[in-house]
Amino acid sequence: MGSLVGAPWLRIRALPEVSSSFMRPSLHFKFETHFRKFLSVSASSNPNPPSNGGNGEVRVRFAPSPTGNLHVGGARTALFNYLFARSRGGKFVLRIEDTDLERSTKKSEEAVLEDLSWLGLDWDEGPGVGGDFGPYRQSERNALYKQYADKLLNTGEVYRCFCSNEELEKMKEVANLKQLPPVYTGKWVTATDKEIQEELEKGTPFTYRFRVPKEGSLKINDLIRGEVCWSLDTLGDFVILRSNGQPVYNFCVTVDDATMAISHVIRAEEHLPNTLRQALIYKALGFPMPKFAHVSLILAPDRSKLSKRHGATSVGQFREMGYLPEAMMNYLALLGWGDGTENEFFTMEQLVEKFSIDRVNKSGAIFDMTKLRWMNGQHLRALPTDKLVNLLGTRWKSTGILSESEGTFVEEATDLLKDGIDLIADADKALSNFLSYPLHSTLASPEGKAIVEDKLSEVSAGLLAAYDSGELITALEEGHSGWQKWVKSFGKTLKRKGKSLFMPVRVLLTGKLHGPDMGASILVLHRAGSCGVIMKEAGFVTLHERFQMLRELDWEALSKESIAEPAAAVSH
Repeated sequence: MGSLVGAPWLRIRALPEVSSSFMRPSLHFKFETHFRKFLSVSASSNPNPPSNGGNGEVRVRFAPSPTGNLHVGGARTALFNYLFARSRGGKFVLRIEDTDLERSTKKSEEAVLEDLSWLGLDWDEGPGVGGDFGPYRQSERNALYKQYADKLLNTGEVYRCFCSNEELEKMKEVANLKQLPPVYTGKWVTATDKEIQEELEKGTPFTYRFRVPKEGSLKINDLIRGEVCWSLDTLGDFVILRSNGQPVYNFCVTVDDATMAISHVIRAEEHLPNTLRQALIYKALGFPMPKFAHVSLILAPDRSKLSKRHGATSVGQFREMGYLPEAMMNYLALLGWGDGTENEFFTMEQLVEKFSIDRVNKSGAIFDMTKLRWMNGQHLRALPTDKLVNLLGTRWKSTGILSESEGTFVEEATDLLKDGIDLIADADKALSNFLSYPLHSTLASPEGKAIVEDKLSEVSAGLLAAYDSGELITALEEGHSGWQKWVKSFGKTLKRKGKSLFMPVRVLLTGKLHGPDMGASILVLHRAGSCGVIMKEAGFVTLHERFQMLRELDWEALSKESIAEPAAAVSH
């Protein structure tokens, strides 16, 4: 809802669920948001805008500029638009704002489209899809912008300005000295037809400058921020068409949103100041105004605006780091929105079902890498088993740990290690660590020395005897039940149980103090020695090699080292 108040001819009646129109002198109108049905529009179409209001269809748009990578802030804006459209049975439109000819690139556009597709934000209209309201690139809509600019020129809402850059700079300096807003005060706002014709005949470059009322104020009802008001006397007449014929951003956006039947504009709060100029253009052209919702910025932990200096900020970077699109969407949705419960895990279907714009917070949201990583782990482990096995197996093969990406070993290793993996990239370290056997460094650690002192050599001797007799291998061949039966019997033989049994056995067989379930770990290690898929570069130490190392351990030297070190510390 928007209204102009102050000057008599600018008063607009404020009604619930109503957008107002720009008023001409001595006229008083109101525009309802329930628009008429839209017609097809192209760059050379009828300059009268279509409308979508008969059926109240929700139409939102995401309009990235192809001048760089898709930032997580942009991705969240796209997500909120997508969720709003899907939750209301509306349309999600993608428009490429490539009027910055110097910085816009085809490569950047392709990257943005790829990132949006990867995130699962499929658009109903736009590049690669088409639609009744194209073209969907601003660079292809110049004829349409010129049409509407000329319409404003003919109605007197816009005038030609022949001021040079030097003259404009002088106006800014004067305003600055007087401590006034840098508003336009040039002669062309009141120039005569004769003065204008003389400049046209001389071929003097000119811009199209919009006439801003000198009194009054403009208010909008932002769906997130509530009432927002601007005083018109701080704005000054602004340019909508440059001297080279290129339209200015605020003019393009207004014409595009109106002729594409956009019902709701959901965008970042940094665009809030643009709303004043755009609202004036809507009214001058007689366009129905959409409803606005300005989403807060995403902030770094230090509460500054999230930028490259804080680390990864683009969707492409997170994709390369191994984040899942489902996790990215879930996490971004929670940056400023929640369903009012303690729940933080949402699928896209659940987000669509629960999303509402009135639950979007207007305060800035902190981007927490640790939370995002945790959430990725939740989504990773929620994947169907076959998909997770495929992801990890493919990763292990591509990084040279395994020679095959599928099979029983991959399935068992995935099931065993998944709880310690939050990112696909973590899988390399998880499997490499699992296959390694850092026995000596473990026994030399403070915690390891305590285990050595608890007669670890006796446990080692018992394990070696069980291995040499074939008893242990036979138990492992029988699987989980065989291991359970054997380890229980082994504990009775040593008169150990619980931690006093399992900790020394874990250290001797895995070389580590901690890790996944010990029984499952030993079974997978046993299979690793016979499956033939472990690459030499993986640094795998087989069970046979582990027992050989145990056989060669000098327990007496280890015990002496354990006793000598505290004495040395006291001496020091």
